[in-house]
Amino acid sequence: MHRDPDTVDSDAVDSDAVDSDAVHDVLGLGFGPSNLALAVAVEEHNRRLPDGARPLSAGFLEMQPRFGWHRGMLLEDATMQVSFLKDLVTLRNPTSDFSFVNYLHEKGRLVDFLNQKTFFPLRIEFHDYFEWAAARLAHLVEYGAEVLAVEPVTGPDGRIALLDVTSRDPRHPDDPSRTVTRRARNVVLATGLEPHLPPGTVLSRRVLHTSQLLTHTSPEQPVRRAVVVGAGQSAAEAVDHLHRTYPQAEICSVFGKYGFTPADDSPLANRIFDPEAVDLFYDAPSGVKRSLLDYHRSTNYSVVDMDLIESLSATLYRERVQGRQRLRMLNVSRVRDVTEDPATGLTVTVEALATGEREVLDAELLVYATGYRPRDPAALLGDVAKLCLRDEEDAVRVGRDHRVVTADHLTAGVYLQGATEHTHGLTATLLSHTAVRAGEVLDSLLAHAPASRPAHPTAV
Repeated sequence: MHRDPDTVDSDAVDSDAVDSDAVHDVLGLGFGPSNLALAVAVEEHNRRLPDGARPLSAGFLEMQPRFGWHRGMLLEDATMQVSFLKDLVTLRNPTSDFSFVNYLHEKGRLVDFLNQKTFFPLRIEFHDYFEWAAARLAHLVEYGAEVLAVEPVTGPDGRIALLDVTSRDPRHPDDPSRTVTRRARNVVLATGLEPHLPPGTVLSRRVLHTSQLLTHTSPEQPVRRAVVVGAGQSAAEAVDHLHRTYPQAEICSVFGKYGFTPADDSPLANRIFDPEAVDLFYDAPSGVKRSLLDYHRSTNYSVVDMDLIESLSATLYRERVQGRQRLRMLNVSRVRDVTEDPATGLTVTVEALATGEREVLDAELLVYATGYRPRDPAALLGDVAKLCLRDEEDAVRVGRDHRVVTADHLTAGVYLQGATEHTHGLTATLLSHTAVRAGEVLDSLLAHAPASRPAHPTAV
């Protein structure tokens, strides 16, 4: 469907009507760390403008009722795997008052943090930092606004310079038919990752993904045995957490490797996350890109911090000495079958890959620590996706500035934060490049801005 530039069809006249002059320069879809960093960059840009200059108008739409980032894995003692200096702003603007250091200062913990002698804050603390920053930008974001569609607005000359973004109206949460449509010159998709699960998996109160670990479990649950599937950091953290949470339960860790692989966080390997590495990756031939991804997967995928590996190993040995093995490592194995009985619980069949032998485990809890994958932007973009050009491997073509390459008559900007590992490398979905990427997107928005813009709002 291509909308007329001056009218918007509406089922809810009071909320859906769009003033053709009320055009946002940029609408961010999703408000996790990536678009939060962009919101900070826009806010700081507008602060620096001289008197009388027109600010860049921005709005952000988030389906969650409040800011939240991997809440299900905010384990009490889990630490970040990136330096606190890779916060929302520091690598882009070290003087920003949105930095983690300023957050610590405002919270009265700066000296205490320094005394910890670490670059890696608690995950719950970094989440609180994100919430602190998001609260300062509450005027730019609407929560509870699930985006339903992005539609092109075709002008009389056939060009598409504007996009209509329709979302649920959070003012009417009990009426899903009530929607709001906003018009924008650019959209920035940062809708995050979705859980990756084995084909046919049916989630339930007993079958979870690690993203639900804290929100769907509690120490009061009667758990005699729990099974965790996966070989990465989240799997090891889930195993450790469940082992401590249910002190009478048996915790079975199932994975295809012989043992957990240590993460490669050595100084030279970590240079793959440097801003300059993104330039090198982007300009490299496709074969070199594939090689770089393969060479350096051990920096991020299916690997575990060495401290946690050593802790789990010590637990295994201690339990052997004590003669009560609550922690079991079912390595070189896979889950072959899962059945669930509402009355009796789960039956999990584990197959040893080397021998084919099978063991049947009765369990109350099965946790898949099988990672995440980027959401397909085409699912949200609808007709706009048909105008996004693709490469020889049918992947979306994306410019170095994170702007999607589109058909010539689509002049509105479509930007991706995430879902660009094929073009920008391993940092595409990680916090390491968040601040720098936000600055690159902002620079591109300004470079493509029309010479004159009609009046527009300064908030959502």
